[in-house]
Amino acid sequence: MSEISPVGAIPSLRDRLAALAVETWQTSRELIKIIIPVVIITKIFEELGLIHTLASLFAPLMELMGLPGELGLVWGTAMMTSLYGGIAVFMSLAPDLHLTSAQITVLASALLYCHSLPVELMVAKRAGASALIVGLTRFFAALAYGAFFSFSCLRFNVLQNQPQLLFKAPVADGGLLSWTVDQVQNILFIIVIIFCILVVMKMLRRFGVLDLLERLLAPVLPHFGMTSGAAPLTVVGMLMGIGYGGALIIREAQSGRLTREEVFNSMLLLGLCHSLFEDTLLMAAIGGKFIGILWVRMAFSLIFLYLWVYFRQRVSAK
Repeated sequence: MSEISPVGAIPSLRDRLAALAVETWQTSRELIKIIIPVVIITKIFEELGLIHTLASLFAPLMELMGLPGELGLVWGTAMMTSLYGGIAVFMSLAPDLHLTSAQITVLASALLYCHSLPVELMVAKRAGASALIVGLTRFFAALAYGAFFSFSCLRFNVLQNQPQLLFKAPVADGGLLSWTVDQVQNILFIIVIIFCILVVMKMLRRFGVLDLLERLLAPVLPHFGMTSGAAPLTVVGMLMGIGYGGALIIREAQSGRLTREEVFNSMLLLGLCHSLFEDTLLMAAIGGKFIGILWVRMAFSLIFLYLWVYFRQRVSAK
C-alpha cells in the first residue's frame, strides 16, 4: 500500500490549532496597535479631567438613546477608528457607569451601525455609492434604532438588570502599575475572543453557510431594489464585513453587472447590516444581547431599506 503524500494528508488537530494561533495573532496584532494608544490617551484624558468635557459634546445624542453622556466617547472613537477602538474606551469607562443590559445592547447596536467610517465610506465611494448619503443614513439609523430599542426596553421592563462585566475595572487609587496590569488582562481577554470568533467562522464556512445564504438571498433581494446578481456582493459584505471584504465588494460593484441604483441599495444594506457573525459576536462579548444587536436590529434595518426603496420608486414614478 502506498503512503499518503503530505500534500493530500488531512491536517492534524495540532496543525489546525497552530494555524488558528497564527491567524489569531495576525488579527490581534492590528487590534493591539489600536487598543494600546487609545487606552493610554483615554487614561491621560481621565487624569486631566477631560473625559466629562468631551463626553458633554455627545451627551444630547446619547441621552436620546437612553445612555450616559460618557459613552459618547466610545461611539465617537469607534466611528473614527474601529469597533476595537471603541471597545478599548468602553473597557476603561464602563465598569464605573453601572450600565443595564439594555443600555449595553443599545450602545453595541449603535457601534454596529456606525463604526470605521473613514475606511468603510471610502469602500462605498469606490464601489460607486454616495459616501455622504450612506454615512448619514448609518448615523441617523443608529440614533433611531437606539432610541426605539431603549424606549421599548423601558416600556416593557426588559433587560433592566445590571450584568457582570467581563472586563476588569482598574482599582481605584491602585497606581499606574495596577492600571497597566488590568489593561493587559483586558487585551488578553479580547485576543481569546478573537480566537473563538475565528473558530466559529471556520465552522460556518466548512458547513456551507456562505453558499446557503447566497441561495436564500437571491429571491429576496428584488424587494430591496436589487437583482439576484447582487447576492455575491451582499453575502461578502454581510458575512466578511465592508472592511475585510472591501476589495471583493469594489470588484463586484465595478464589474458592470449591477446598475448604479443596485450598487447604492446594496451598499446601503451593507452599511446597516454587515459582518453579522464576527462583529455581532464581538459586541455580544462586551455584554450586548443577541435579541437587540442581531434579530431586532436586522428587522429594523430591512424595514428601513424597504421603505427607502419603496418611496424612491414612488417618487421616480411620479
